[in-house]
Amino acid sequence: MKSYKYIGMAMLTAVTLSGCSDFLDTENKSNANQNGEEFFKKNAESLLTSAYYSYRDIVNMIDIADQGADLYINARGADDGTFSLYNFDPENGTVTNLYKYCYKAINYANGVLSYTSDPKLVAEATFLRNWGYYYLTQHFGGVPYVTSYIESSTRDYPRAALADIYAGMLADLEACYNEASLPEIDHTGRVSKRAVAALAAKTALAAAWDLGTTLTDEVKGTYTVHNTEMFRTAASWAEKAIGGVQLTMSFEDKWSPKNEGNDEEIFSIQYDRLGYPGNKTNGGHSLMYDYMGYYGNCVQTGHKGTKSGGTNSLSYKAMELFERGDQRYEGTFMTVYYNPELKDGVVGWGDDGYLAYYNLSAAELAKKPISIKFYPSYTTEAEALADLEAIKSQTVKFATGTHGNNLPFACIMGADQITQWYFNEDGSLQAKKTLSTADFIKAGFASSPCVKKWDDPESENVTEKNCYRDIVVFHASDMYLIAAEAYLLADDQPAALAKINAVRNRAGLPSLASFSSYEAPYSISSSFTETPLDLVLDERARELYAERTRWEDLRRTRQLVRYNIEFARAIDNVADMQNSKGETKWYRPIPATEINNNTSMTLEDQNPGY
Repeated sequence: MKSYKYIGMAMLTAVTLSGCSDFLDTENKSNANQNGEEFFKKNAESLLTSAYYSYRDIVNMIDIADQGADLYINARGADDGTFSLYNFDPENGTVTNLYKYCYKAINYANGVLSYTSDPKLVAEATFLRNWGYYYLTQHFGGVPYVTSYIESSTRDYPRAALADIYAGMLADLEACYNEASLPEIDHTGRVSKRAVAALAAKTALAAAWDLGTTLTDEVKGTYTVHNTEMFRTAASWAEKAIGGVQLTMSFEDKWSPKNEGNDEEIFSIQYDRLGYPGNKTNGGHSLMYDYMGYYGNCVQTGHKGTKSGGTNSLSYKAMELFERGDQRYEGTFMTVYYNPELKDGVVGWGDDGYLAYYNLSAAELAKKPISIKFYPSYTTEAEALADLEAIKSQTVKFATGTHGNNLPFACIMGADQITQWYFNEDGSLQAKKTLSTADFIKAGFASSPCVKKWDDPESENVTEKNCYRDIVVFHASDMYLIAAEAYLLADDQPAALAKINAVRNRAGLPSLASFSSYEAPYSISSSFTETPLDLVLDERARELYAERTRWEDLRRTRQLVRYNIEFARAIDNVADMQNSKGETKWYRPIPATEINNNTSMTLEDQNPGY
């Protein structure tokens, strides 16, 4: 699909389509539609391409997906962003864009359903429509449920009940799954039966929580379960999505840029540097340059650049999230950075600096000087010193102006304290420095390791939109944990623990005998009582770090307030997440433009908290 999608988009530029218009600002384009109707009856697949392509806007929205939770902070200041502060309102541009992008994709999908009866295209469009509604229901709750193509200036779209939307989605997805023309699995970026099952599993799990549980204390995160049937349905769909795939490849290999489309991948949004027809410098996405600290001017340091300045770097909790022996730490974060030579004020790239890790052999890397080396929080000083002594030939400080980093160092990352050693010219270490983690973060430079899940070894030395890695949306270990959560809430702890242990075992960790045998590796207050659900959420944090699911996970499981109060730097109490009337912001606000333009919605339809 990689080259197909670009060709399809080029074809669409010649045709006017009401589906391309902003859902919130619909206008009567019926005459224009008549010009395109004949084209799309014959080329419905081109319209389907637009539906697929529209999701690029959504899967790259990291701020609304991950901020306002427990795993990320702003590495260069005390302000962790609007979504972490919970001070956004119905005028917020990011919220409005998410709403618009979802309905844009939904309308494209509805257009396909209007223009073709081809069973496979219908199944794919049905999946894409319901994927849009999945995002909408998780962020906004009940929304207008539109299942027909918008071709007129009608503005009459009442807000539907969440139960009705979930019912419609699950019915659609079951019919989609049963479509014989869909392949069991697909690694080209198109819909398969297992992708449908994965979306159905997440939809059923969300429906089970939203409709089958009642929140009893938002600060304590307590709830009652009054219906387990939908949890069992979610588990069944998750098993179909897993499709018997065992977690046998290493976590490192799973996320290797050389291993895209591996057996664990279920569905991805795909990019192709070679096939991109425009300016390749900015034709990709930016996930490679997010989820990291600030490393200075990338052209001068040779470290990965970021336009954001490091707004999604490791939180204090995330610094201690991984247990000793957990291979996911090294598989998620870049822990060693090489120090490239400076020539005429510019460093080498590709086979030097940050990307040397991917483009050189182990023997070649062993000869490269190290700029920065991060050790996880559980590392002892003795262990770090022994390791540094073993690579003494690489821990060398160079004269100012000759290499990217004039002050190379190694450090142990802790939630309370950082232990740091700067390098000397002869490879020895300067005296140990200890400083608070807060002060280390405030210093700004290299205060958090980079996430490497999305690294593209062919990227240019820029700060955005030059990553052409496929964006994995659904994968097997995610479904293992979806199944675990569903089994747990369906009161089947043995089945839940089996799924969790499969994920942990692949990461190099021993099996847990029971939920109660788990002890969180990070610090918690005396008022924070661990529950079995916390284990599920911790495993999701470790397994799916930087995959844009965290806020959604905490909202779904009714832990959003509890986790923010306990772990978020920006939140001290529930009042920080409420409006002046004491309503908690469990959902995003319905955008003001929707309230103003939709004749079937009023201010009474706004979500609580706004």
